[in-house]
Amino acid sequence: MTRSSTSIESRILFEDNHLIIMNKLPRELVQGDDTGDETLADMVKAYIKTAYNKPGNVFLGIPHRLDRPVSGVVIYAKTSKGLARMSDLFRLKKIDKTYWAIVENKPTKTKATLENSLLKNHKQNKSYVVSDDRKGSKRAILHYELMYSSERYHLLQIQLETGRHHQIRTQLAHMGCIIKGDLKYGAKRSNGDGSISLHSRTTAFIHPVSDEPISIKAQCPNDELWQFFESKMNEG
Repeated sequence: MTRSSTSIESRILFEDNHLIIMNKLPRELVQGDDTGDETLADMVKAYIKTAYNKPGNVFLGIPHRLDRPVSGVVIYAKTSKGLARMSDLFRLKKIDKTYWAIVENKPTKTKATLENSLLKNHKQNKSYVVSDDRKGSKRAILHYELMYSSERYHLLQIQLETGRHHQIRTQLAHMGCIIKGDLKYGAKRSNGDGSISLHSRTTAFIHPVSDEPISIKAQCPNDELWQFFESKMNEG
């Protein structure tokens, strides 16, 4: 489904000469894959081309990714300088990111750090918690806090120390708190739109060109349960 540049404009969280930061919808691709489906990058390029009357191809760099079923903050670079410097910030872990996850089971601890060794199965496109001495495994560390509970679901806020493949999905499932809708990691049922209830909520960093502090918050998806949790958090 093609979305107009108007709808893209409403999802711009920040834009300057070097960066454009978007609120990704669930099920959107950050960049192209072998499905051939239209991507958020395609739509952002079309917006830039129209808004700024750009001739020829539009440059758009991708310094990081979000899984297709996940929503929230995605940073794109409009210049090669912006791309190189944002990539350095990610590599040097100079970007603070928080995620919100809606999970099926309440964690035993309200607040904790999870440390596991993860191994990616490329054929399955899935990661597993394995023993620390397993060849090819990588250390994964995250911090979570229980923010609110409804009758059936629980909202966790998560900060990553490492950025491993499917890290949040794998580690939460391993501790028995499967993300709502995440069939790949053991959820009881899918979400109707094919998403999983994981949202990249905030991002903060020092702009790599202007040196200005940037702090971004992405509204949750237009879904009844997400809206319930977001309203409860806003009350606080």
